[in-house]
Amino acid sequence: MTSIAFYHTLPEEQPFAEQWAEEHHVDVTCFPFELTDETLHTVDGFDGISYKQRFRPSNNPDFYRKLHDDYGIRQIALRSAGIDSIDVKAANEHGIRITNVPSYSPSAVAQLALTHILQLLRHVPQYRERNTHQDFAATGLMSRELSELTVGIIGVGRIGSTLARMLHALGVTVLGNDIRERNDLDGIITFTSKDDLLARADVVSMHTYLDETTYHLMDAHRFAQMKPTAIFINASRGPIVDTQALIDALQRHEIAAAGLDVIEGEATLFGQTLKPGEPTGNPAYDTLAAMPNVVITPHIAFFTDIAVRNMAQQSLNDALTIIQGGTSEHEIHLD
Repeated sequence: MTSIAFYHTLPEEQPFAEQWAEEHHVDVTCFPFELTDETLHTVDGFDGISYKQRFRPSNNPDFYRKLHDDYGIRQIALRSAGIDSIDVKAANEHGIRITNVPSYSPSAVAQLALTHILQLLRHVPQYRERNTHQDFAATGLMSRELSELTVGIIGVGRIGSTLARMLHALGVTVLGNDIRERNDLDGIITFTSKDDLLARADVVSMHTYLDETTYHLMDAHRFAQMKPTAIFINASRGPIVDTQALIDALQRHEIAAAGLDVIEGEATLFGQTLKPGEPTGNPAYDTLAAMPNVVITPHIAFFTDIAVRNMAQQSLNDALTIIQGGTSEHEIHLD
């Protein structure tokens, strides 16, 4: 029987993986740990791999040679849209084909971005802080309404365009910036330059992929271009933001607030359960989390029933397709 190793399995993922395995008559073994140099031996005996990881399994290109030559692995199916957790070039050079799940649920991520916008717009964190001190006054925290706002979306792909449609339906003026403009969004979004978007937007929401062109895309210069009353949202990848520049912009009141589902260095923190008082090991997170005008969620934009099911089962579909000698439209090809 064909067998697939399913790494870094969340409890909520396992039923979807098991359902798929039963329907396709494939053995799927769910491991709670990630695939790394130390756990590489657990691949022995499997025909394929599905994983969702917080960091690359190895920085050693020989890792992929061992996967292919020693264990006969010919594919890795990522359970994510982002491909920064894999060295695609090294994998391909050693005969391993990579797939991702580019559209597991754009609505899930867009909805969380909208949630952060609304929380910060209505000053929910500040009211929560006041309530802990028995202060139930509203003075000083009057909000603006969505219909007054201009929201700028950087990265107008599946998720960014979904957020644009949601915001447009709520009466928001939406600006967009991407490497290509989309005619299907005429009347919903106005495409413009980054400089113009940052200068005009009351909210800036990031929805780009991570590669060498987007690393620290939002830096000190970009934050300085924003309105001092603006809200910044990042639900894409942590490293597209220079975290220290974001902290400085908040502390200098160059921007008003931030909603983050991702942060640089999150791999050693998000997904973990620490003891009360235990150090996080991430000083930047500690600084941001202490700010009353910052909302942080631990990379959970994907974490809905629909998205988790789609991520698990689409990755398994792709794994099986390639194991059986077929091709997947989700395969990553380096130009």
